[in-house]
Amino acid sequence: MLDHGAAPTATKTPPRPPGGLGTRLMRRKPVEDLVAEGGQGEGGSLRRSLSMWQLTMISIGATLGTGIFVVLGEATPLAGPAVAVSFVLAGLTALFSALSYAELAGSIPVSGSSYSYSYATMGELVAWICGWCLILEYGVSVAAVAVGWGEYLDELLHGTLGVTIPDAVAAPLGEGGVVNLPALVVVLLAMVFLMGGAKESARVNAAMVVVKIITLLLFCGIGFLGIKAGNYTPLAPLGITGISAAAATLFFSYIGFDAASTAGEEAADPKRDLPRAIMLSLLIVTVLYCLVALVAVGAMPWQDFEGSEAALARIMEDVTGHSVWSTVLAAGAVVAIASVVFAVLFGQTRILFAMSRDGLVPKVFARVNPRTGAPRANTVIVSLFCGVLAATVPLGELANATSIGTLFAFALVNVAVVILRYTRPEMPRTFRVMLFPLTPVLGFGFCAWMMLSLPGATWAVFALWMIAGLVFYFLYGLRRSRLASAEK
Repeated sequence: MLDHGAAPTATKTPPRPPGGLGTRLMRRKPVEDLVAEGGQGEGGSLRRSLSMWQLTMISIGATLGTGIFVVLGEATPLAGPAVAVSFVLAGLTALFSALSYAELAGSIPVSGSSYSYSYATMGELVAWICGWCLILEYGVSVAAVAVGWGEYLDELLHGTLGVTIPDAVAAPLGEGGVVNLPALVVVLLAMVFLMGGAKESARVNAAMVVVKIITLLLFCGIGFLGIKAGNYTPLAPLGITGISAAAATLFFSYIGFDAASTAGEEAADPKRDLPRAIMLSLLIVTVLYCLVALVAVGAMPWQDFEGSEAALARIMEDVTGHSVWSTVLAAGAVVAIASVVFAVLFGQTRILFAMSRDGLVPKVFARVNPRTGAPRANTVIVSLFCGVLAATVPLGELANATSIGTLFAFALVNVAVVILRYTRPEMPRTFRVMLFPLTPVLGFGFCAWMMLSLPGATWAVFALWMIAGLVFYFLYGLRRSRLASAEK
């Protein structure tokens, strides 16, 4: 018999079971939670201080210079004079993905970039894979660009002081040296500036970007005087295969246009400014790349680019007959490539910041210095890792490994924008992909095509990288994920 006069007995709701492994791997982080956590770190918060101009400069700083100053010498022997077409093709691939990035950056303005977009749409395992690819994209590209910086520093020292950096400390093992000391130095210099905070870093970056744009325009003006029509024939000596292979290599040149999205939690008005910064930076970079490539192959036979990582400085000297202009270009390139190292290193630290906040990597990466508003420990760890990599691994392997990681991450962004458009149609969007869903489908297709154009050795490195990432996730991230903790 029930005692209706008795006080009700409190009962505990049993905890929700975490579900099977498949359910745990597919758990998604709500968009609202991603946005609400913006800027929050361990012991401090990131500061919203970056304007649209500064965000644009971050993307240009992370992008402009890599392909022209470093990888042009590797791509031109593949495509011949049609290397400008390869730049257009790589730029078109980047454009499709940039449109998807712009929509997602305006809707989910957080530091994690495509990692966070994947977490909100495709679940934790896919997000981890994307984040692991971003480490390959950003972290390894810092090392690759730093290697090219040493080439131009050597050119500058030779032109001004008559000094040449000894081979033993100018190249890694396998390329005639023991360690690439200049590459390590430029990464450590970038680390020092980044530790001052986002606003201060943005000012330094903007100044370097202006210098490199002026340098490239100066090259075009002087190089134009040395153009010979015969250098443009045959246009594509190795056919469409050579053009596509060069485009896959040159896609490395566009890595970084998405860097503005990694500053989503430090932008003053992220929903408005992030999409604009991404699209504007890609437009400026593509125009300059194509202009410089056309002048370069017109001023020097395409066969002479083989093995030259300081091709533009050589062209300046050949055209003018004076070493002073090549020295000026080398000085500009030293600043230009340093800005790429600087901006890409910034992006890598912010991605790891977001992954750490979600519990997928150690908490030290989310620790923020309360005085500067910068993740200092994160910056030091990433810089040391990239510096050692730059000092010990050859450029070619680094560039190709970076390209495949980037293409994979970009492909996921194109998928994410489609999923979010259908699952959250009511979500406010400050930018919308045009010709949806055709544009993201083309973006995914171009990324897949570029990946298939890369050599088998690159795929082998990528497979090993992914295996290592999955081992780390199942041993660490799966159990320490904040979403996993919330389910207990």
